[in-house]
This record gives sequence, structure tokens and C-alpha cells, in this order.
Amino acid sequence: MAATIARWLIGFGAAGLIAMTAIIGWQVFGRFMLDSSPSWTEQASLILMIWYVMFASAAGVYEGFHIRITLLEEKLGDSSRGVARMVALVIALAGLVLLIYGAQLCWAVRGNAVPSLGLSRAVAYVPLPISGLLMTVFAIPQILRGRSPVEEGNA
Repeated sequence: MAATIARWLIGFGAAGLIAMTAIIGWQVFGRFMLDSSPSWTEQASLILMIWYVMFASAAGVYEGFHIRITLLEEKLGDSSRGVARMVALVIALAGLVLLIYGAQLCWAVRGNAVPSLGLSRAVAYVPLPISGLLMTVFAIPQILRGRSPVEEGNA
């Protein structure tokens, strides 16, 4: 199930990057060809970027392409599992911070609107608590085993 969620998150991230590229392309076309940039493109692309970066980051925790000290892992061999566990623990704690404070941020800005889109500002920050939860859930097996599921061949 976790592997399926991670694949969906990566797919969503790729789709978000493509959509953002199209939106920025439309903005450039409007600015230079039509002499009129659409007002919504900048905010829409920024919100999309928050969404796809946060969800791809959560998938990265599962896939094991998060920040690691690969050289140290290669040099230490199997004894690097302790380092991997510590990194996973830090990531899980960071995920909990994103979950708690991201939810508080969404609640705090729910009444503010993005002027050019007419959406609640909370829409931009919804991925913070969701990806924080997913990062924590994806890091737990790594804390217990010292390796990501993908590295173990369980994906």
C-alpha cells in the first residue's frame, strides 16, 4: 500500500511540474505576445509548486532518495544502519513538525484569500500536514530496519 501511495505521489508531482510549466509558458506568451500577462499565473504556479514539492518529498522518504550521506553509508557498510536510522528519525520528527504546525498554519490562514485566484490561502498549505504525516509514516519502517523499503527490495 505504501508503495502505491509513493507512486501516486511521484505521479502527482510530475503532473504538477508539467502543469506549472504550462502555466508559466502561458504567462510568458501573454507577456511577450499579447502584451498582457494573466494575473492568476504567478500565484497558481507557486501553489502548484508547494503541492508537488511537498508530495514528492514525502515519496522521497519512502523511496529513499531523501538527503543521506551516501559516501558514509558506502564506507561503513552494514554498520551504517545506525546512521540511516538516525536520519530516518530526524525525518520522522520533521514530518511531525510539518503535520502539527502545517495544520495550525492552514487553520490560521483559512480566512485569507489569494487575491488573483479567489481561493483560501489554506489551499496552498494543505500539503504541509498531509506530507508531514506521510513522511512520518514512511520513516517508521526505516527507523526500525535501518533501510528504506526500496533498498530492501520490498517496493
